[in-house]
Amino acid sequence: MGNGQGMTNLEEKIKGVRMKDIQKFLEANQTEIIEEKHAFADYMRAVFREKGLVQQYVFLQADIPERYGYKLISQEKHTRQRDIILRICYAAHFTLEETQKALHLYRMPELYPEFARDALIMVAFNERPGDIIEVNAMLKKNKMEPLRSSGTTE
Repeated sequence: MGNGQGMTNLEEKIKGVRMKDIQKFLEANQTEIIEEKHAFADYMRAVFREKGLVQQYVFLQADIPERYGYKLISQEKHTRQRDIILRICYAAHFTLEETQKALHLYRMPELYPEFARDALIMVAFNERPGDIIEVNAMLKKNKMEPLRSSGTTE
C-alpha cells in the first residue's frame, strides 16, 4: 500500500531480487503478499472488522442496496463504477490510504489529486465533512458529478 511518498516497502525490497530468489522473497514477505483471488473481499472484511462495523450498516450509510453490496464485497458481482467502491469506503470510515488500497485491490484507478473531482473526494476522506449526501452536495456545489450509486446518476 502506498504511503503517498512513492514506493512501498515491498516495492523497495523487490528491486534487488533476482529470478532465482523469488521463492525466498515470497516466503520472507508472506505477511505482505496478498492472495489475489479474494484480496478485495478479505481486505474489506478485515477493515470492517477492525472498525467494528457491520456490512448492513455500511451499505445503508453508502445508500447501496444491501444485497448488491454483499455481492460486491464477496466478489460475486463486479462493478465498473468506481463511485460505488468510494461510497462503501466512505460509509465505512476508511482513511484515504485504506480507500486507495481498496481501489487498487478492486483493480480500479486510485484517486489522483491532479483531477479536480478526485482532489475534492480526497479532501472529503481526510476532513469527513458529513455523510455521502454532504459529500455529494460539495461535489455539486463545485460543479462536479456527485458520487453515483449502483448505476444511477442521481
